[in-house]
Amino acid sequence: MDRLNMVSRYRQNFIPVSDIKVAFASHSLRISYQLSIIHYPLFIIKIMSSIHIFRDRTDAGTKLAEVIFSHFCHENSTTDQQLNPIVYALPRGGLPVGVPVARRLGCPLSVVVAKKITLPSNPELALGAVTADGCVVWSKQKPQSLEVQDTLIEKAQQKALSQLEKLTIGKPEVSSLGRLAILVDDGIATGMTMIAAVKSIQLQKPNAVWICVPVAPPELLPDLRECCDRLIVLDTPRPFLSVSRFYTQFTQVETEVALACLQQQTEWL
Repeated sequence: MDRLNMVSRYRQNFIPVSDIKVAFASHSLRISYQLSIIHYPLFIIKIMSSIHIFRDRTDAGTKLAEVIFSHFCHENSTTDQQLNPIVYALPRGGLPVGVPVARRLGCPLSVVVAKKITLPSNPELALGAVTADGCVVWSKQKPQSLEVQDTLIEKAQQKALSQLEKLTIGKPEVSSLGRLAILVDDGIATGMTMIAAVKSIQLQKPNAVWICVPVAPPELLPDLRECCDRLIVLDTPRPFLSVSRFYTQFTQVETEVALACLQQQTEWL
């Protein structure tokens, strides 16, 4: 079986919504055990092949939470050191995904903010990404001029700092030092913001970093796998094109909604 496209088949590739939780809880634990034996840090579970895989971000987060929880339980049962997780969502779209994950694990929900580095003439083309604390990742389209690089980084970093400031009121004062850092988003398109976020979290010296997302392009898996201790992806559709096409509802997450997501953790902490 190709480890980069591990497929769990439920009832001839169809899973009623009411059965998903049980299916994930049982099958993902078994597959996680197999992966831990071969020390392969990637876990993909293929749900279905239709375009609208998830109803909304909360639905995606709920499905993702069950798979993460199975991995978490298995790791806790096979190590002498208890895992102490923190969920880091990439705002704003990652926060509705992160809420069910943090709730399932009973752990804090925080944020790590990363913004695309773009040219003013083409804001949709990502040249790289930078976090609020200055961790930078460049694509192959990296500008040659150091002056241009610095200008673009500064502009993107200011956006990241501005967003972080708006969310600080709801963000818990926690550190990932010696803990399991679980990074979540509503999906990965280019991978640059996620990789920049991982670099930022790694500065805090966590015990392990997991990247966990509902969808990602299959061609990005090798790069993502190299920068984390475990990669959990629910589906890797082809053609990918954009994250939004795999959601029935994919409205913009406003700052007020993002703050409300962070404040929900008072219900389980």
